[in-house]
Amino acid sequence: MNLIKGDDGHLANDDIGEWAKEKHMYLLRYLEISQAARRQFIGEHQGGAAYFDLFCATGKSRIKTTGEWIDGSAIAAWKASVQSKAPFSGVYISDVDEESLAACTARLKKLGAPVFPIHASATVAAKKMASAVNPCGLHLAFVDPYNLISLDFRLIKALSALRHIDLLIHCSAMDFQRNLDMNLISENSDFDALAPGWRENVDTTGSRGKIRENIYEYWKQKVADLGFFTSTDQKLVTGIKNQPLYRLLVASRYPLANEFWSVAVNPQGQGELGF
Repeated sequence: MNLIKGDDGHLANDDIGEWAKEKHMYLLRYLEISQAARRQFIGEHQGGAAYFDLFCATGKSRIKTTGEWIDGSAIAAWKASVQSKAPFSGVYISDVDEESLAACTARLKKLGAPVFPIHASATVAAKKMASAVNPCGLHLAFVDPYNLISLDFRLIKALSALRHIDLLIHCSAMDFQRNLDMNLISENSDFDALAPGWRENVDTTGSRGKIRENIYEYWKQKVADLGFFTSTDQKLVTGIKNQPLYRLLVASRYPLANEFWSVAVNPQGQGELGF
């Protein structure tokens, strides 16, 4: 992503798609709905409620088509937690780009957030975050990678060390579509990081749509094997031409989190799925 000067003087991301607003809307709705549960872990002698953002970027973006400035996920999540009177006890952010991380950190500090920046890859940062917080707390990780290969299964495994953690995961449907053929034959497939063991366990015959579904379901099963329930309600976010961009889903050890997510993405309780 291109970095430009934001409207607040710090570096910001340029040329972001309109759909980023929709993604953040679901995140914020989930935070609003889950505020009462989070509040029980906040305060003296409580385990805390930390927020993890493993791909935080700069914390500010400009929409490509409209020029509108919007908050990044970490900024938006902190503001929402404060507004709900259940502010996160810690905001842990990471990014491989040091300038982006510094910009996001500065924005969070200006808002009074208890921010803990980690300059590292998401897989390394996930281990550090899981080790830094109280294991008795209730924590939320927003896993919003830049592409499919960045959704490394090792980071999900690292976060699973925490008993009480909910994961809101963005899985790129677009990368599944446009890179499927290459990933099926490549010695260094994106699927190797996403879903280790897929070559031996996934049926790659049939239509492309069926193959994509098989790989995705195998990945979900690997997440489930870590002790998580993956939400049946999965939001498919599409682009301006109705092309599939990514799926959003929640992984949690507690059914209540999935109930919260079902309400957040669709009050009627009807999930969306599709490649």
